[in-house]
Amino acid sequence: MIEIDIHPNVFSGDFLSAVVISWHGFYSFVAVAAAVVLAGRWAPIKGLDPDAIYSIAIWAILGGVIGARLVHVIDHWDIYQNDPARILAIWSGGIGLWGALLGGFIGGTVYAFFTKHPIGSTADMVAPIMPFGQAIGRIGDIINGEHCAKPLDLFFSMRWTNDESPAVLCANGGAGSLNSVHPVILYEIAWNVLCVFILWKLRGRLRPDGMLFATYLALYALGRFTITFFREDKIWTFGMQEAHYIAIIVLVITIPLLVVRARFTDPAPDTGTLPPGTRAERRRRP
Repeated sequence: MIEIDIHPNVFSGDFLSAVVISWHGFYSFVAVAAAVVLAGRWAPIKGLDPDAIYSIAIWAILGGVIGARLVHVIDHWDIYQNDPARILAIWSGGIGLWGALLGGFIGGTVYAFFTKHPIGSTADMVAPIMPFGQAIGRIGDIINGEHCAKPLDLFFSMRWTNDESPAVLCANGGAGSLNSVHPVILYEIAWNVLCVFILWKLRGRLRPDGMLFATYLALYALGRFTITFFREDKIWTFGMQEAHYIAIIVLVITIPLLVVRARFTDPAPDTGTLPPGTRAERRRRP
């Protein structure tokens, strides 16, 4: 059994006690920053303007924050319906990763559409980056003790012993509990790493544009659907949780789309150039 006795906040006690930064928040920031930096650096290789990618990222992040909060609020409506003001108090905790992914996709897509940037090729470029960033962000969840899980008594099961850990709210695996639980976040990190490997091998081989991103959504949905059975979140109906139903919806959309439209081709060579007239190109001109 793996025991974790780490305070959920990066800063605690007398040192910078007024600044509340959780490990979850810290690693989420690192994940987003790493994803944006990688996307900006890869953009010229795909013939895309880094400035446009950064602008899309801003709207994707905004959409992701709204979506993440919305999914959480829907799943815990019994709490928020009597205190609607708490819906906006995102700093107090409560987000859903599915909402962040889908909200970010919608936000970035809407901006790209109205500014006439290529949606499909941009989405395909960030497809391998997404699970990479998710794997980084989930490290904070492990430290904090986020996400309740079902009991498990094996050498890789986990238990949180810090009294301030969110795991104390779980029926299993928290401080005071004698149970250890499934390391559901480790499962998800491992699945995300596998997704990065698969998507990296498929990049440039799927046509038309957008199919690699659809593959990413399908892969993550498949893994998340399975892993959620080991979590102990609110049951909606038929023994399944909110994340199950979102995964089903994503699979119902992406699998037929991939079957009907996706086709394998020889890897297309990266252009290594930017579209004529982009700001990044003009800055490089003498």
